[in-house]
Amino acid sequence: MSTEPVISLRGVRAELGSRPVLRGIDLTVRRGEVVALLGANGSGKSTAIRSVIGQVPLSDGEIELFGTPRKRFRDWSRVGYVPQRTTAAGGVPATVTEVVSSGRLSRARFGVLRKADHAAVRRALELVGMADRSKDNVDALSGGQHQRVLIARALASEPELLIMDEPMAGVDLASQEVLARTLKDQVAAGTTVLLVLHELGPLEPLIDRAVVLRDGCVLHDGPPPQAVGQHALPGHDHVHPHEPLHTGLLS
Repeated sequence: MSTEPVISLRGVRAELGSRPVLRGIDLTVRRGEVVALLGANGSGKSTAIRSVIGQVPLSDGEIELFGTPRKRFRDWSRVGYVPQRTTAAGGVPATVTEVVSSGRLSRARFGVLRKADHAAVRRALELVGMADRSKDNVDALSGGQHQRVLIARALASEPELLIMDEPMAGVDLASQEVLARTLKDQVAAGTTVLLVLHELGPLEPLIDRAVVLRDGCVLHDGPPPQAVGQHALPGHDHVHPHEPLHTGLLS
């Protein structure tokens, strides 16, 4: 595995409203690594990855992608992002192929999909087992199928870095197994992965490092627990009896 950093966070602080959510996070993800962000609700997991892709402004600190300061980074076709599951089409009627094709536009010349782009879209649909639903409207899909479409959309650009926010949340077991298999293939091909997980679940064998956040700080950064499950991680109890609950704070 190369030691080249793909993601680098140094002293990252961020606020939502006037609430501090990230309180000086240092995190490096190197090429080919699979890193899971864990922690209780409100610990800052989703905010951390949304800061990486520029959706959350920093109040302090630095973020680099592929060695380039994020403010100057323009090569977004190298990055695939899977948000927390929402409506894939944003309320606009769209077919599965249309949604997945939108993930290819960053590579398409002048926004026009060519033969290689259509082939990449088909390949992404095959990877997540949704090729047979390509002409269906996304609104007709189950939650697990919806999530597979969002992942196919991220894979369509053939990214070097995959960032995923709770990809297994609310997904049936069959889809979880498809997603785990898909991710395994991507990792085998050299893709770097940073993902937020509520628990390790079927992805546990793929995880190189677990980074546990608590109250916007890194509590643990090291190997994931073996066999004993995520509850052995420090600070991964979901309610801390001696700490205030951060109601209303985005995780």
